[in-house]
Amino acid sequence: MESIFSQLLQFVQQGIGAIFRFVQLVWTWSIDQIARVAQSPWQSWPLWKQVLLVLIVAGVIWALFRVARELWEAGERVLAAFAALLGALVRTLPSIAVAGLIALGGLWLLNNFDPSAVSLPGNINLTAR
Repeated sequence: MESIFSQLLQFVQQGIGAIFRFVQLVWTWSIDQIARVAQSPWQSWPLWKQVLLVLIVAGVIWALFRVARELWEAGERVLAAFAALLGALVRTLPSIAVAGLIALGGLWLLNNFDPSAVSLPGNINLTAR
């Protein structure tokens, strides 16, 4: 069972790594394209190209605003999920402590209790009738 869990965890890690590498590739390419637009010699262009450049810049700003808003919302959700996880961990502490105490008591009982050493009163008969 541990081997299956380990393989599943490794598969998930590889998948997440591939996703992050792809995201990094797209971000790097997009930033390179934005930098190329910013470095263009727009001063010598005719007016219609400058107007088109303004529209392109507006589109880039709109797309970056959407990205920023979505990342902000995702960050809020991650923070809320982390807070919920911490709350669940704190709420389960009493049950975990009870389970540990039961295990400790059971282990003590198994190591120290000898039923043959217990003598019952004479009027209690444990034999089957």
